[in-house]
Amino acid sequence: MCTTCGCGIGQTRINGKSMQPHQHSDKPLNYRPHKHSHAHEHNPAPAATDLSSNTVHFGTGIADTHAPGMSQARMIKIERDILATNNRYADENRRYLSEHGIFALNLVSSPGSGKTTLLVKTIEMLRSKLPIAVIEGDQQTDHDAARIRATGIPAIQINTGKGCHLDAHMVRHAIQQLPLQNNSLLFIENVGNLVCPSGFDLGEAHKIVTLSVTEGEDKPLKYPDMFHAADLMLLNKCDLLPHLTFDVDLAIEYAHRIHPAMPVIQISATQGSGMPEWVDWIMAGCRSAATATAKQDLKQFDSTFG
Repeated sequence: MCTTCGCGIGQTRINGKSMQPHQHSDKPLNYRPHKHSHAHEHNPAPAATDLSSNTVHFGTGIADTHAPGMSQARMIKIERDILATNNRYADENRRYLSEHGIFALNLVSSPGSGKTTLLVKTIEMLRSKLPIAVIEGDQQTDHDAARIRATGIPAIQINTGKGCHLDAHMVRHAIQQLPLQNNSLLFIENVGNLVCPSGFDLGEAHKIVTLSVTEGEDKPLKYPDMFHAADLMLLNKCDLLPHLTFDVDLAIEYAHRIHPAMPVIQISATQGSGMPEWVDWIMAGCRSAATATAKQDLKQFDSTFG
């Protein structure tokens, strides 16, 4: 995740309107290290050099990351403060979605994996079956939200500015503006990034990571936090395999080294292969969400009138 996250605060725009900067604790999320009149340790952990592979590691400290001039302990404290605040918003989002039977999926990937095309094709297969809404995340433009709206589905665009991921507070604002229906499906398409979104809970039911065969088989090993956080991997653009040297079995093996139990669906959003299995997976989740809400309603009824 970001070393000192809070990136994009004051720059985030939802459907073209600026979000007001906000503070959640005694320090703003865009806090940066500064000089003090009292002495204490600010030295970062030294880099570790692996001479056998000519590799310099900057993620060897207790914070697993590096920031010039900042101690590992300070980075950990800032990260914990930020994530604790984010998680409170995520819990509120999750509670709201659960109470209304809304099945929310957080779609994550590197840029260019085909998430938006996949999303459009998925909507076309599902829009006659249940209500759908979409939250789109990008640093700039509303191009992806416009593609979604062209399908007839409501979509909110979040532009994060310099921010490299969505957070739960942004999503809460978007949820308040969407015409969400009970027992529906909510897609959250995150900013294209295989690093930062892994650490931020948005209140979703599942993170879905998309890996395209035009990337590399070793993406799960290079970006392990994301593949560990995901509950499903979609291996996309499989129609291009005859033209590539991509090793499907090796990519899946690498993914399972990071997350052994994670299911994998091989798909081609443009050609349609694997899409029915993906849609069935979504429908099963929607039914479970609706059933859980019905049980909650019955329990509430019994406690009130029983």
